[in-house]
Amino acid sequence: MILKAELHCHIEGAAAPDIVVGQARKYGKDPSPYIQNGSFVWHDFTSFLAAYDFASDLFRTEEDYARLTDHYLTSLARDGAIYSEIFTSPDHARKAGLSPKAYTDALGEGMARAKARTGIEGRMIVTGVRHAGVEAIEQAARFAARCGHPLVTGFGVAGDERIGDFEDYVRAFEIAREAGLGVTIHAGELMGWESVKAALDHIRPSRIGHGVRAIENPDLVRRIADQGVVLECCPGSNIALKVFASFAEHPFPALRAAGCKVTLNSDDPPYFWTSLKREYDIAAEHFAMDDKALTAVTRTAIEAAFVDRKTKAMLLGRLDVKLR
Repeated sequence: MILKAELHCHIEGAAAPDIVVGQARKYGKDPSPYIQNGSFVWHDFTSFLAAYDFASDLFRTEEDYARLTDHYLTSLARDGAIYSEIFTSPDHARKAGLSPKAYTDALGEGMARAKARTGIEGRMIVTGVRHAGVEAIEQAARFAARCGHPLVTGFGVAGDERIGDFEDYVRAFEIAREAGLGVTIHAGELMGWESVKAALDHIRPSRIGHGVRAIENPDLVRRIADQGVVLECCPGSNIALKVFASFAEHPFPALRAAGCKVTLNSDDPPYFWTSLKREYDIAAEHFAMDDKALTAVTRTAIEAAFVDRKTKAMLLGRLDVKLR
């Protein structure tokens, strides 16, 4: 089995339909508009967000979040993953009536349970949400910088890319950077190459969530390669959301051939009928990548991970042992 690592997954978006249905039953909510025949139902990005928000609102207690994280990381480990970074959302925590600290501690508890059972390492990237506004994003950055949780190692901005301007988020990322957190930002998914350029110009991230629309501008692709910015690619998500019409048209192989550092990720796996394992299978089937090339993708992810040097060396060591 190929060892895998994931840098881009929203933890609320990792809840499988059967878990969400169970949570809906627990809290007396009707999931039928959003889940039918064991599958999430949506037709565009706006309705995807509606289904996502409905499901997220069903996680309300610390134990709800601990179980969700434990379940997700354990399932990843079963498929050969040795490392996982999850995007967390203080905004969702507040909506659920939990303090960001209680929420983060609960997610950390879930990671600890999964690690004890499977050995998988996990870290958290606190995210601000674009459609929640600049003030909420800066609040999330301040929380990330000050929370002191050992597993919070990064900060990012996600949400509806069509809302807000990258320059509005500069202060939030300065707060995160000053605290020593890793920096990533969603760009170049729903919006074109200009979005990726603006992210590089204003935010200067070491990684970009998605970033695949950069392919529309060869000069920008060269810049990404030259600067060593890592792209958190999510092919299954991109096809489900119709960013590209088919895997044959997906730019992952072209970005890789141009020297860009690319990784494979599941984003919001059950919503896009995928998993980290399926993303690696997609790359093998549609992008003609053999085991050696896929393992190189895992190495890229671990090298780009927001994790201390000792843990990174341990993870790379596990990869090297597997290759012998």
